Amino acid sequence: MTELHFRSATELAAALRRREVSSRELLELYLGRIEKHNPALNAVVTLDAERARARAAAADQALARGESWGPLHGLPITIKDSYETEGVLTTCGAPELAKHVPARDADAVKRLRDAGAVIFGKTNLPLMASDLQSYNEVFGSTNNPWDTARTPGGSSGGAAAALAAGLCGLELGSDIGGSIRTPCHWNGLFGHKATHGIVPMRGHIPGPPGMLSEMDLGVGGPMARSAEDLDLALSVLAGPDEARARAWSFALPAPRHTDLRSYRVAAWIDDRDFPLDREVEAPLREAVAALRKAGARVDEAARPFEDARGAFELYEYLLWGAMIAGFPDAVFQGMVAHRAANPDDASAFGRTARAGAQYHREWASAHERAAQLGARFAEFFRSYDVLLLPVNPVPAIPHDHSGDLFTRQIQINGGPADYLDMLKWISPATLCYLPASTAPVGRTRGGLPVGIQIVGPYLEDRTSIDFARRIGEVMGGFTPPPGF
Repeated sequence: MTELHFRSATELAAALRRREVSSRELLELYLGRIEKHNPALNAVVTLDAERARARAAAADQALARGESWGPLHGLPITIKDSYETEGVLTTCGAPELAKHVPARDADAVKRLRDAGAVIFGKTNLPLMASDLQSYNEVFGSTNNPWDTARTPGGSSGGAAAALAAGLCGLELGSDIGGSIRTPCHWNGLFGHKATHGIVPMRGHIPGPPGMLSEMDLGVGGPMARSAEDLDLALSVLAGPDEARARAWSFALPAPRHTDLRSYRVAAWIDDRDFPLDREVEAPLREAVAALRKAGARVDEAARPFEDARGAFELYEYLLWGAMIAGFPDAVFQGMVAHRAANPDDASAFGRTARAGAQYHREWASAHERAAQLGARFAEFFRSYDVLLLPVNPVPAIPHDHSGDLFTRQIQINGGPADYLDMLKWISPATLCYLPASTAPVGRTRGGLPVGIQIVGPYLEDRTSIDFARRIGEVMGGFTPPPGF
């Protein structure tokens, strides 16, 4: 039997309802594991233990009276430090927010709390959630439990490390540049980037605290040790915000199918413009072969569009156009000046400066091109139910805090590649506002986890999550890292 701390949130919530374990007991188990294992990981960076103990005790007393607070009643969870939490330090890794204690929860956090969750800590991330590694001046660097010399990813890296090491029951992540998907890939977890707009993002940093408008491309979503947990959490998180709820009703469609054999699967595992390391490619191809053997209908030639490079460049343009709104004014002015002086600079920074200093008319044109690609996806999903993609071209990378996003490099098949090439495979789903789930499918020869990305049709989040569950059944699902 799976040890209690590694059981899925779905199993834990059921055990709590049956009173086989108390919320207080489960909380103390996680706090004990944090005391033992977190020094090596630095995944959980802020604790709210005493208030959590009081809430857990109240949850146990409510169950004893026959009361239920909701589907997460009494479940101890942690929250990525980009989400504001009432009365609990929320820094987003920024020194200027090192003492920021919000007076209210982010909307998504409130939904989890209203569903009965016991929030007891915050997990680490990069400065302003803007890197694929999780380190910052406020709390330092987070390590991957599969190999502490490597990063767990970013920006939801602390969340992933905590889940993989059995330090919490469920996590709330966010994703604009693979920030849910890459950490799940690198830690052997399940994750879900929701359809854009269905999980309210008020109270998420960036933008700055108090921002009410919705950031383009950015979304929230759950991270967990099972696909069932993704569906459980999404049922709590998804829905119109308070203002829209006055008139809007909301119901996500059921999964398209009820058995693996009925799924029409497209697998886009290689592309000349998106190099993939052999250590990642091999487990992905094994997963595709296993799905076919299990009865799924798999087409490895189907593509929603041919120009992957063009889609990535469009994504990159819209990404930096969205992100710059949360950067200091001096950074923006620097991009304006660089664009004016170097209009033809095709370097990574030159492209970023051009995007960051774009005119609204340029953004509108780019947004329309993205909508056209979204229409191509909609047509594609008339013939296919899910699209399988890599998450990231490499397994978890060694810690590298040198230089910046534009000067660092990674190694793909022994050769150098741009650090930001790690955004390529996540770009189509983000660009077109589509749901994308991640599921573990194997490990490299060196034992590092490898995940696969399952992109679903617009607003059909439950289809990609259901297929993640079926991949888990075929490939084995979550496995705890050695030593934890």
